[in-house]
Amino acid sequence: MARIVSLREGVAELVGDGDLVAMEGFTHLIPVAAGHEIIRQGRRDLTLARMTPDIIYDQLIGAGCVRKLIFSWGGNPGVGSLHRFRDAVENSWPRPLEIEEHSHAGMANRYVAGASGLPFAVLRGYVGTDLPEHTPNIKPIRCPFTEEQLTAVPALNPDVAIVHAQRADRAGNVQMWGITGVQKEAVLAARRSLVTVEEVVDELEPKPGGMVLPTWAVGLVAEVPGGARPSYAQGYYERVNDDYQEWDSISRERESFERWLAEQVFTAGEQVGSAS
Repeated sequence: MARIVSLREGVAELVGDGDLVAMEGFTHLIPVAAGHEIIRQGRRDLTLARMTPDIIYDQLIGAGCVRKLIFSWGGNPGVGSLHRFRDAVENSWPRPLEIEEHSHAGMANRYVAGASGLPFAVLRGYVGTDLPEHTPNIKPIRCPFTEEQLTAVPALNPDVAIVHAQRADRAGNVQMWGITGVQKEAVLAARRSLVTVEEVVDELEPKPGGMVLPTWAVGLVAEVPGGARPSYAQGYYERVNDDYQEWDSISRERESFERWLAEQVFTAGEQVGSAS
């Protein structure tokens, strides 16, 4: 059964140095506040998994938290490159970064296999790409029934999955709606999970197209209003496009990034960790 804790308590309890951490959310409901709390708590040697690493992973990489990135696309959506990601790959700053690249379909199927208790997933994918030449755990496999050549990828079972959602009730049942990506699959595949929510309510009201992660499938819940900004939370706030545009100039140089980190995460962000 899920427990309701503060954001600071949740990260301290669940995320350890060296963990494989998946922070999912596709354009919508990205767990930004949780990422900042990981930075504040000084976690190191993390392997981060995410279908679409954007600015929150850029920030974690620049802060020196990350040893390896497992992903299928990386960029600042609608703006351009992730400069801290690029600096780590090209110049090993602030530390070397190992990368493991997959397709969107490959990543999604890896989570599904992990959530299903299977050792690997099989898909018609990667055909015509050179990803199998660069990613050792993408393997050809032949269908035993049709002899068709397919592709196998190993299950992805994070040590910790962190997602953001709109609501939870006091029993720890979590409700989300809108674009939900692979949040459900990541939580079910993970050994431990933290869900940050906009609010904790007495009762969850049904929403069209919504889904509920039951309390028995969730580890910890933290109430963090605005916890997805600058991404959006449908029904609560819109995407802050200016923040994504500003990140391009902030992250382009190491000095401006370090200044942002000190002012916006370690100083201004301390109130989030203690109040949530």
